[in-house]
Amino acid sequence: MKSTRRIHNPEFKAKVALAAIRGEKTIADLAAEHGIHGHQIQSWKKTLLDHASSVFEKPHGKPQDKSEDSAELLKKIGQLTIEKDFLARRLGR
Repeated sequence: MKSTRRIHNPEFKAKVALAAIRGEKTIADLAAEHGIHGHQIQSWKKTLLDHASSVFEKPHGKPQDKSEDSAELLKKIGQLTIEKDFLARRLGR
């Protein structure tokens, strides 16, 4: 009988990998506790250690998103200002 693959969320992977890094329990204990293979825990631990420095890097995509948002907002402000001026002149007559 074929069993389906389980997909673990990133929070679970991080929790298990951090527990493996702390070393309070052995990999075998963690594997038995969470019902996953020890090699999978070793893989998650290695991935976490390899990419840990990226947590402290400054995000490069944020300023572009803000400039796009601000350009869109400035366009909308300009449009609303024109509409307000138009309606103010119409009501003044």
